[in-house]
Amino acid sequence: MFFIDRSKKILMVNEQDSLPGRIDEMQFNESHFVNNSSMKGPFPEGMSEIFLGMGCFWGAERLFWNIEGVYVTSVGYAGGFTPNPLYEEVCSGLTGHTEVVHVVFDPKTISLQEILKIFWEGHDPTQGMRQGNDMGTQYRSAIYYSDETLLDQIKKSEVNYSEALKKEGYPEITTEILPLKDYFYAEDYHQQYLAKNPNGYCGIGGCGVKLPD
Repeated sequence: MFFIDRSKKILMVNEQDSLPGRIDEMQFNESHFVNNSSMKGPFPEGMSEIFLGMGCFWGAERLFWNIEGVYVTSVGYAGGFTPNPLYEEVCSGLTGHTEVVHVVFDPKTISLQEILKIFWEGHDPTQGMRQGNDMGTQYRSAIYYSDETLLDQIKKSEVNYSEALKKEGYPEITTEILPLKDYFYAEDYHQQYLAKNPNGYCGIGGCGVKLPD
Protein backbone atom coordinates (compact mmCIF):
# COMPACT_ATOMS: atom_id res chain seq x y z
CA MET A 1 0.00 0.00 0.00
CA PHE A 2 1.09 3.58 -0.56
CA PHE A 3 -0.21 6.91 0.67
CA ILE A 4 -1.22 9.49 -1.93
CA ASP A 5 -0.27 13.02 -0.91
CA ARG A 6 -2.60 14.99 -3.16
CA SER A 7 -0.64 18.19 -2.62
CA LYS A 8 2.31 16.55 -4.39
CA LYS A 9 0.42 14.96 -7.28
CA ILE A 10 1.33 17.84 -9.59
CA LEU A 11 5.04 17.51 -8.82
CA MET A 12 7.08 15.15 -10.98
CA VAL A 13 8.63 12.37 -8.93
CA ASN A 14 12.39 11.76 -9.07
CA GLU A 15 13.51 8.39 -10.42
CA GLN A 16 15.08 7.43 -7.09
CA ASP A 17 11.78 8.11 -5.31
CA SER A 18 9.57 6.31 -7.83
CA LEU A 19 7.84 3.00 -7.16
CA PRO A 20 9.83 -0.15 -8.04
CA GLY A 21 7.17 -1.73 -10.24
CA ARG A 22 7.51 -5.33 -11.43
CA ILE A 23 9.07 -7.55 -14.07
CA ASP A 24 5.86 -9.16 -15.28
CA GLU A 25 4.01 -7.41 -18.12
CA MET A 26 0.34 -6.54 -17.90
CA GLN A 27 -1.90 -9.37 -19.09
CA PHE A 28 -4.91 -8.28 -21.16
CA ASN A 29 -7.05 -9.27 -24.15
CA GLU A 30 -4.88 -8.13 -27.06
CA SER A 31 -7.81 -7.99 -29.51
CA HIS A 32 -9.12 -4.42 -29.96
CA PHE A 33 -12.74 -4.28 -28.73
CA VAL A 34 -13.85 -2.06 -31.65
CA ASN A 35 -11.98 -3.35 -34.71
CA ASN A 36 -10.50 -6.68 -33.50
CA SER A 37 -6.96 -5.80 -34.60
CA SER A 38 -4.10 -6.85 -32.36
CA MET A 39 -3.06 -4.07 -30.00
CA LYS A 40 0.41 -5.59 -29.54
CA GLY A 41 1.15 -6.42 -33.15
CA PRO A 42 3.05 -7.33 -35.14
CA PHE A 43 1.60 -4.46 -37.16
CA PRO A 44 1.38 -4.48 -40.97
CA GLU A 45 4.41 -3.25 -42.88
CA GLY A 46 4.45 0.49 -43.48
CA MET A 47 2.52 1.45 -40.35
CA SER A 48 3.65 4.42 -38.27
CA GLU A 49 2.99 5.07 -34.59
CA ILE A 50 2.77 7.87 -32.06
CA PHE A 51 2.05 8.00 -28.32
CA LEU A 52 -0.19 10.86 -27.15
CA GLY A 53 -1.00 12.11 -23.65
CA MET A 54 -4.17 14.21 -23.53
CA GLY A 55 -5.45 13.73 -20.00
CA CYS A 56 -7.69 10.78 -19.13
CA PHE A 57 -6.95 8.16 -21.78
CA TRP A 58 -10.53 6.86 -21.95
CA GLY A 59 -11.84 9.80 -23.93
CA ALA A 60 -8.59 10.40 -25.77
CA GLU A 61 -8.56 6.91 -27.26
CA ARG A 62 -12.12 7.28 -28.56
CA LEU A 63 -11.02 10.25 -30.68
CA PHE A 64 -8.82 7.97 -32.79
CA TRP A 65 -10.14 4.42 -33.04
CA ASN A 66 -12.68 5.03 -35.85
CA ILE A 67 -10.54 7.43 -37.90
CA GLU A 68 -9.88 6.17 -41.44
CA GLY A 69 -6.25 5.16 -41.69
CA VAL A 70 -5.85 4.35 -37.99
CA TYR A 71 -5.04 0.65 -37.80
CA VAL A 72 -5.36 0.18 -34.03
CA THR A 73 -5.24 2.05 -30.74
CA SER A 74 -4.48 1.10 -27.17
CA VAL A 75 -3.99 2.89 -23.88
CA GLY A 76 -1.12 2.70 -21.46
CA TYR A 77 1.55 4.50 -19.48
CA ALA A 78 4.68 6.30 -20.69
CA GLY A 79 7.15 9.01 -19.76
CA GLY A 80 7.97 7.74 -16.29
CA PHE A 81 10.20 5.36 -14.39
CA THR A 82 8.22 2.47 -12.88
CA PRO A 83 8.23 -0.71 -15.01
CA ASN A 84 4.84 -2.35 -15.65
CA PRO A 85 2.90 -0.06 -13.30
CA LEU A 86 -0.64 -0.57 -12.08
CA TYR A 87 -3.26 2.11 -12.63
CA GLU A 88 -3.44 2.89 -8.92
CA GLU A 89 0.33 3.37 -8.85
CA VAL A 90 0.24 5.76 -11.81
CA CYS A 91 -2.55 7.73 -10.13
CA SER A 92 -0.42 8.09 -7.01
CA GLY A 93 2.03 10.27 -8.92
CA LEU A 94 4.86 8.00 -7.79
CA THR A 95 5.65 6.39 -11.16
CA GLY A 96 6.26 9.51 -13.27
CA HIS A 97 4.07 8.14 -16.06
CA THR A 98 1.33 9.94 -17.93
CA GLU A 99 -1.71 8.26 -19.46
CA VAL A 100 -1.23 7.90 -23.22
CA VAL A 101 -2.94 6.59 -26.32
CA HIS A 102 -0.86 4.50 -28.71
CA VAL A 103 -2.01 5.30 -32.24
CA VAL A 104 -0.85 2.98 -35.03
CA PHE A 105 -1.70 4.48 -38.42
CA ASP A 106 -1.12 4.09 -42.14
CA PRO A 107 0.67 7.26 -43.33
CA LYS A 108 -0.51 6.53 -46.88
CA THR A 109 -4.09 7.07 -45.72
CA ILE A 110 -3.79 9.57 -42.88
CA SER A 111 -0.87 11.90 -42.31
CA LEU A 112 0.89 12.61 -39.03
CA GLN A 113 -0.32 16.21 -39.44
CA GLU A 114 -3.92 14.97 -39.38
CA ILE A 115 -3.23 12.85 -36.29
CA LEU A 116 -1.62 15.83 -34.55
CA LYS A 117 -4.56 18.06 -35.48
CA ILE A 118 -6.86 15.71 -33.55
CA PHE A 119 -4.38 15.70 -30.68
CA TRP A 120 -3.92 19.48 -30.35
CA GLU A 121 -7.58 20.35 -30.88
CA GLY A 122 -8.84 17.53 -28.63
CA HIS A 123 -7.45 18.85 -25.33
CA ASP A 124 -5.93 21.91 -23.66
CA PRO A 125 -2.13 21.59 -23.94
CA THR A 126 -1.45 24.64 -21.73
CA GLN A 127 -2.53 23.29 -18.34
CA GLY A 128 0.62 21.62 -17.06
CA MET A 129 -0.02 18.70 -14.72
CA ARG A 130 -3.75 18.58 -15.24
CA GLN A 131 -6.54 18.42 -17.76
CA GLY A 132 -9.73 20.15 -16.71
CA ASN A 133 -10.76 18.85 -13.30
CA ASP A 134 -8.36 15.92 -13.55
CA MET A 135 -5.20 16.90 -11.68
CA GLY A 136 -1.90 15.06 -11.44
CA THR A 137 1.26 14.28 -13.38
CA GLN A 138 -0.55 11.38 -15.07
CA TYR A 139 -2.76 13.88 -16.89
CA ARG A 140 -0.01 16.00 -18.44
CA SER A 141 0.01 16.66 -22.17
CA ALA A 142 2.67 14.68 -24.00
CA ILE A 143 3.88 13.42 -27.36
CA TYR A 144 6.31 10.51 -27.43
CA TYR A 145 7.77 9.29 -30.71
CA SER A 146 9.64 6.10 -31.60
CA ASP A 147 10.74 7.37 -35.03
CA GLU A 148 13.15 10.31 -34.99
CA THR A 149 12.08 11.36 -38.49
CA LEU A 150 8.71 12.45 -37.07
CA LEU A 151 10.21 15.06 -34.76
CA ASP A 152 10.38 17.93 -37.26
CA GLN A 153 6.68 17.59 -38.07
CA ILE A 154 5.81 17.38 -34.39
CA LYS A 155 7.79 20.51 -33.50
CA LYS A 156 6.35 22.47 -36.44
CA SER A 157 2.81 21.59 -35.39
CA GLU A 158 3.63 22.65 -31.81
CA VAL A 159 4.87 26.05 -33.01
CA ASN A 160 1.83 26.52 -35.26
CA TYR A 161 -0.63 25.62 -32.52
CA SER A 162 1.20 27.73 -29.95
CA GLU A 163 0.85 30.78 -32.20
CA ALA A 164 -2.85 30.06 -32.75
CA LEU A 165 -3.42 29.72 -29.00
CA LYS A 166 -1.57 32.96 -28.21
CA LYS A 167 -3.84 34.84 -30.59
CA GLU A 168 -6.77 33.63 -28.48
CA GLY A 169 -5.17 34.63 -25.19
CA TYR A 170 -3.93 31.22 -24.05
CA PRO A 171 -0.58 30.77 -22.23
CA GLU A 172 2.40 28.76 -23.44
CA ILE A 173 2.02 25.12 -24.41
CA THR A 174 3.31 22.76 -21.71
CA THR A 175 3.27 19.59 -23.82
CA GLU A 176 6.17 17.21 -23.15
CA ILE A 177 7.77 16.12 -26.45
CA LEU A 178 10.33 13.33 -26.07
CA PRO A 179 11.52 10.11 -27.68
CA LEU A 180 9.66 7.12 -26.30
CA LYS A 181 11.54 5.27 -23.58
CA ASP A 182 8.97 2.65 -22.61
CA TYR A 183 5.29 2.02 -23.20
CA PHE A 184 3.39 -0.15 -20.73
CA TYR A 185 -0.09 -1.36 -21.65
CA ALA A 186 -2.85 -0.49 -19.22
CA GLU A 187 -5.20 -2.99 -17.64
CA ASP A 188 -7.78 -4.75 -19.81
CA TYR A 189 -10.74 -2.75 -18.49
CA HIS A 190 -9.14 0.52 -19.60
CA GLN A 191 -8.73 -0.61 -23.20
CA GLN A 192 -11.49 0.96 -25.36
CA TYR A 193 -13.28 1.78 -22.11
CA LEU A 194 -15.89 4.06 -23.67
CA ALA A 195 -16.82 1.46 -26.28
CA LYS A 196 -17.43 -1.03 -23.47
CA ASN A 197 -19.08 1.65 -21.26
CA PRO A 198 -20.73 4.22 -23.61
CA ASN A 199 -21.99 6.33 -20.70
CA GLY A 200 -18.65 6.32 -18.90
CA TYR A 201 -16.65 9.34 -17.80
CA CYS A 202 -14.92 11.43 -20.45
CA GLY A 203 -13.01 14.53 -19.38
CA ILE A 204 -11.65 15.36 -22.84
CA GLY A 205 -12.28 18.88 -24.08
CA GLY A 206 -10.34 21.19 -26.36
CA CYS A 207 -9.79 24.94 -26.43
CA GLY A 208 -11.94 25.55 -29.48
CA VAL A 209 -8.83 26.72 -31.37
CA LYS A 210 -7.99 25.15 -34.74
CA LEU A 211 -4.52 24.01 -35.79
CA PRO A 212 -3.58 26.11 -38.83
CA ASP A 213 -3.05 24.18 -42.06
